[in-house]
Amino acid sequence: MSSTQKATAPHVGLDDNARLTTIESLRGLLADSYAVYGKTHGFHWNVQGPNFQSLHTLFEEQYRDIWAALDEIAERIRTLGAFAPASSSALLANTSIEPAGDEPPAAQEMVTTLLADQETLIQRARNALTTAEEAGDAASADLITARIESHEKMAWMLRATAG
Repeated sequence: MSSTQKATAPHVGLDDNARLTTIESLRGLLADSYAVYGKTHGFHWNVQGPNFQSLHTLFEEQYRDIWAALDEIAERIRTLGAFAPASSSALLANTSIEPAGDEPPAAQEMVTTLLADQETLIQRARNALTTAEEAGDAASADLITARIESHEKMAWMLRATAG
């Protein structure tokens, strides 16, 4: 962590090492979630073709869910005493999600791309869950478990749509 992002020591019942480790895993989860949010929203704007209406609606449902989660994850980072990454560059530096290109892909490729991104995000969330559990951070583990459930459902819907 940079000196401007050092975590203060709030009284949340975790030792500093456990707290800092959980913060870092949450920052990664936030970055990947932000990347998937942006790509999903962009695909919502740019989808076209015979399945336009259903994909436009599906993508909107998914980006709205992720948007709400971004706030929850960032606020958990703040609760643990650190600053949440807020700049695009900080978020991009911590994501494992490939950004979307300038030209939107065909609708079917949007679906398969988002499915792969959801699966990457689920794995990131599972890793963060392990970190939170090992740290004894039940509140972070609870938040992450809810995110896993949500992303698994999104992946299922995309998988079913992909055929």
